[in-house]
Amino acid sequence: MARNAGPAGACTQRRASSTTGVRRAAALLAVLAMAALGAIGLAVPAQADAGGEHYTIGTDTTYAPFEFNDGTELHGIDIDLLEAIAKNQHFTITWKQLGFDAAVQALQADQVDAVMAGMTITDERKQTFDFSDGYFTGGIQFGVLDGSDIASLDDLRGQTVAVKTGTQGQTYAESLQAQYDLTVTPYSDTTDMVDAVKAGQAVAYAEDYPVVAYGITKGSGFRLIGEPALGGDYGFAVNKGQNPELIEKFDAGLAALKADGTYDAIVAKYVGTSAAGASGAQTPPLGHGETFTVGTDTTYAPFEFNDGTTLKGIDIDLLEAIAKNQNFHVTWKQLGFDAAVQALQANQVDGVMAGMSITPERQQTFDFSNGYFTGGIQFGVLDGSDFQTLDDLTGQTVAVKTGTQGQEYAESLREQYDLKVTPYSDTTDMVDAVKAGQAVAYAEDYPVLAYGITQGSGFRLIGKPALGSDYGFAVNKGQNPELIEMFDAGLKNLKADGTYDAIIATYVGAQDDDAAAPTATAKPSLLEMLDQYSPALLRGLWLTFLATVISLAASFVLGIVFGFGRLARFAPARWVSTAYVYIFRGTPILIQAFFVFFAVPQLLPGVKFNPFVAGAITLALNSGAYMTEIIRGGILAVDPGQTEASRSLGLGHRKTMQKVVLPQAFRIMIPSFVNQSIITLKDTSLLSTIGLAELTFASRQIIASTYQSAQILTIVAVMYFVVITLLTVLADRMEKRFTS
Repeated sequence: MARNAGPAGACTQRRASSTTGVRRAAALLAVLAMAALGAIGLAVPAQADAGGEHYTIGTDTTYAPFEFNDGTELHGIDIDLLEAIAKNQHFTITWKQLGFDAAVQALQADQVDAVMAGMTITDERKQTFDFSDGYFTGGIQFGVLDGSDIASLDDLRGQTVAVKTGTQGQTYAESLQAQYDLTVTPYSDTTDMVDAVKAGQAVAYAEDYPVVAYGITKGSGFRLIGEPALGGDYGFAVNKGQNPELIEKFDAGLAALKADGTYDAIVAKYVGTSAAGASGAQTPPLGHGETFTVGTDTTYAPFEFNDGTTLKGIDIDLLEAIAKNQNFHVTWKQLGFDAAVQALQANQVDGVMAGMSITPERQQTFDFSNGYFTGGIQFGVLDGSDFQTLDDLTGQTVAVKTGTQGQEYAESLREQYDLKVTPYSDTTDMVDAVKAGQAVAYAEDYPVLAYGITQGSGFRLIGKPALGSDYGFAVNKGQNPELIEMFDAGLKNLKADGTYDAIIATYVGAQDDDAAAPTATAKPSLLEMLDQYSPALLRGLWLTFLATVISLAASFVLGIVFGFGRLARFAPARWVSTAYVYIFRGTPILIQAFFVFFAVPQLLPGVKFNPFVAGAITLALNSGAYMTEIIRGGILAVDPGQTEASRSLGLGHRKTMQKVVLPQAFRIMIPSFVNQSIITLKDTSLLSTIGLAELTFASRQIIASTYQSAQILTIVAVMYFVVITLLTVLADRMEKRFTS
């Protein structure tokens, strides 16, 4: 859509200052020390620039599908395209969401370096701005209400049409004014035009056909008539004579994205393969704004993974696109595959979207959607190994993931190739097992293997994909049938308009049997990993610290109550206290966590815990049993003569405990308290199995998306060591102070 612009101005390029990895590391250790000393808050450092230029870009927010804000994030063709070009050409950008006119004025006032906002390249604008090559050819069409009788331009004769002031839509409508006896009424933006037609003040509105088509896919209630006219190229604009290198990078990146298919995928994501196909072919939304909680994995890239800041993947993008298409909302629970399935059975979540193969066994327990991806199992071996075919695996050990088709496939080959099959809990464990020499290959879905190779896992594929089966979205048997119906309807719509293909291409490229083998990227250094992922790890450390503090406070209270209960003369109090200690010291903390998170909601319908609350309760109950014995032991360790002496002086039992026994017992307990605190802090790592996003959970998410386990685990080990060492030093000083 052509938009008005004013006179030119100067623009200066701004560059973000870079921060070295060494200084990052020092800053991280300083923050760790603050957290260990009990700081209330935790400052997360911003991600540093990788060394490339940084530009500030002005854009609009009300011009879907080119740029719009859905209430939480900036989206659109322009947004995705420029960010992909920036990544391809190694520069970074900051968006300023200003509106079209304000963005152009900000460029003229040197407040931004460029504008990316569906800006048509015209001769008038070329006098003021330098433009990139055109990245999209627009065209004006009329949109009419879907239920109206208007089918062609002839049907508009003598009618009123809405246009947006100063745009090519207005130019086009006015060019037809005499021919069709049109009354042309200008409005300030697209939403005003749409509302005018719906209110009967006009019978059609003139707008860029992608904008009209996108509105149709979102249920605007309109359809297109006529053919696109007055087509013009959209361009990326900078001030005249300034930032020529930015235009050069844009053009080079645009050419690269067109060559590798990324450009087509971005455009298809928002307007499909053709605007015409956007009208009429879509199933209307079946949802009414409902919110569903969906469990997922976080270590199964490219289907679902967390890059340290955001949950991503085919499954994530696909379900969110379906939810948007069908007018419902999704809240994600990042649990891991096994925990997600158990959470579904415990009614903690409404569905599971986690690369879940549809099998006859699972169909007895769950209802599935139509398949949304057909997988296949292959073996991955180290790139430098001598293994070339399945025959080379004869007599060797292979790693598999428990309960998956990878395990089924490997076991089907066990006798033929004399394989030793070793199960592991997730993909990252299998990868590490092969790297450590505990296995020579691992069996996994080929997209997961291929994605790992592109992330520098150090593996290559052997054999051909086998046991291909469909992945499906799962709900409990007989529950939430409307969710399955909406999923299937949305999936059909996304396949029809090209969005599905765009999502798949984003993560695994076009599915072509003749496609080239995946290529590995360079491995980052330890300092680079620290610099990039320190924010995510620090957030995990903060949750670790918070869960530890809360559970220790609660366990201390439990320890006092049950510690005195163990010493009480009242028999029932002793029995209850003893039973508590025996139960929670006699069962593994992992079983206790599973019981609280999965079993309690089934035993007590309506009671649900989020992972943090369930984790804190588990740690408190487990640690409380040990605190009980620490307190009981500390009291009994005080010389009985102290009690006898105080009683002989006329002090009662309560005063004796308060003034004589407990002060001495507390000094005796301090080393045990410190030891239990450290154990509790380390026990938080076990709670990652129920989705508590503490430090270990955060590290496993990063490993799953980068396959750099050695670097990440080294960083995490150092973080734990620093925190625990500082806590130990602090406790030693406290002990000396109390005993002096």
